[in-house]
Amino acid sequence: MNQYMYQLSGNIASTEKNPIVSANGEQVAYVARIYSNRLKRLLDGYFDYRYFLTYEIIDLSGDVTFRISKKFRRGKLWFEAFSYSKQERYTITYENWRVGLPELAIHWPGGIMKIDKQMEGWSTFTVNDEIIARWQAVYVEAEDVFQVVLQIEPDSPVQQMDFFVAISQAALFIGS
Repeated sequence: MNQYMYQLSGNIASTEKNPIVSANGEQVAYVARIYSNRLKRLLDGYFDYRYFLTYEIIDLSGDVTFRISKKFRRGKLWFEAFSYSKQERYTITYENWRVGLPELAIHWPGGIMKIDKQMEGWSTFTVNDEIIARWQAVYVEAEDVFQVVLQIEPDSPVQQMDFFVAISQAALFIGS
C-alpha cells in the first residue's frame, strides 16, 4: 500500500504550497489552492472561500501535474479535473442529491468511481464496491492545521497520488 501525508492550514483562504510526503519521509509534490486572478480571490472571500475553488498538485520541479476546479452552472454543481501526466479529463458529480445523502462520483475513462466522504474517520474511494484508496483529514485545533493521510491500495486501477490528493482536497474543503 502506498501512503502519503501532508498538512494544510485550517485557514481556508490560504494559498500556500504544502509539501506532500511519502511513507518513507521523502517529499514527492506540493498541493496548493490557487486563483487565476485577484478578482476571483476577492469574490471568493465574499462567498466564504467556497465558490472559485481550484486545487493544483505541483511536482518538485514546479510543474502542475493535476488540477481540479469547482464549477457552477444553471444551479448545478460539479468538479472538473485534468491530469497533465496522463492527459485525461475527469468529472466529479453529486449523484442521488435529490433523495437524501448525495454521493460523489468520479467519471473517468475506466468507469465510475464513488467517494464515501466521512466527516470523521476514513473516507473511501471505491470501484465496483471495492475500496481502492482511503483518506483521512484530522483537524488539530492547537495548530490550526489538517493532518491528512492518503492510502492507495496496490490493486487500485489508479495509482497516481495527485489524482487522489486533488479530489480529496476539493471534497474536504467544500463538500457542497
